[in-house]
Amino acid sequence: MSQAVTDADFQKEVLESDGLTVVDFWAEWCGPCRVQSPIIDKLAEDYKDNSKVKFMMLDVDSSPDTAMKYQVLSIPTLIFFRGGEKVDAFIGLQSEDRIKQKVAELAG
Repeated sequence: MSQAVTDADFQKEVLESDGLTVVDFWAEWCGPCRVQSPIIDKLAEDYKDNSKVKFMMLDVDSSPDTAMKYQVLSIPTLIFFRGGEKVDAFIGLQSEDRIKQKVAELAG
């Protein structure tokens, strides 16, 4: 299961994390987000024993500051962070395989 992250703990949970963090920017009312969410949860479960990769979900309605900071204009948006820096992003609904490929590429 992926972890929720908010404006309040984004710095600690994402930017101060050593490994690769995949953040799913979503909202409850977003249809494609509801399709993306179980994929993110499955990947979080698949990678739970990998200390270098974690998956987080940020609700753009309850944490708008972080969404604005990273210019999230469409959801779902997946942003990949490594060492506190944004290293890549996907906009729109993504397949499990595409996300896994990107994680493999970025996590080394």
